[in-house]
Amino acid sequence: MKEVAHRMVSLGFTAELFPSGTHMCYLYNDEAERLEVMSGFVRSGLEASEKVGYFVEEMSPQALRDYFAGLGIAPPEGGNGRQLEIDPAVDVYCPDSSFSPERMLDRLRSAYDAGMGEGFAGVRLTGEMHWALRGLPGSERLAEYESRINLLVVDCPLSVICQYDANRFDGATLFKILNAHPMMIVHGQVVRNPYYLPPEQYFARYPAAHA
Repeated sequence: MKEVAHRMVSLGFTAELFPSGTHMCYLYNDEAERLEVMSGFVRSGLEASEKVGYFVEEMSPQALRDYFAGLGIAPPEGGNGRQLEIDPAVDVYCPDSSFSPERMLDRLRSAYDAGMGEGFAGVRLTGEMHWALRGLPGSERLAEYESRINLLVVDCPLSVICQYDANRFDGATLFKILNAHPMMIVHGQVVRNPYYLPPEQYFARYPAAHA
């Protein structure tokens, strides 16, 4: 696996810069805070000439686009109209009504390659993850997928924020999710996650996930 250079990027909701390829978990229980954090993430990506992908579950793609527009968050006029892509989360993660980590990781790589090929400075993605509570086949592999993202971003430096509503997921699932993320967002600030396990340690602890 060839490691590529990672740029330092702004996430928009904190003054600290992070290397592209950072994989973060956002466990939230305050919807107003979440919208503020994610609006900053999207705005800063657009301002940095990055391709931004948002996989939405809480509202329709058009409603979210209208919400961002009301905050003045939109691709610049005359720019690439595809700089901001908003799609239903369940259609992205489960296009055939099932979830496959392998297929989704391929999609992330393709999104990065396409964005860079279109001339953007970088690519950032975020997904609202409670689609996984619909009980679709394969959704039990969610935490495995999250751990494997950490291998992908070594040579495919997407900046990724995974959004988890702490009021909807049970504690055991959230703990496994935390194990899979090097960074976490707490009240709008990024902290190093003390529960993180690198992939080799993650799959040693949860061998069934890597079977």
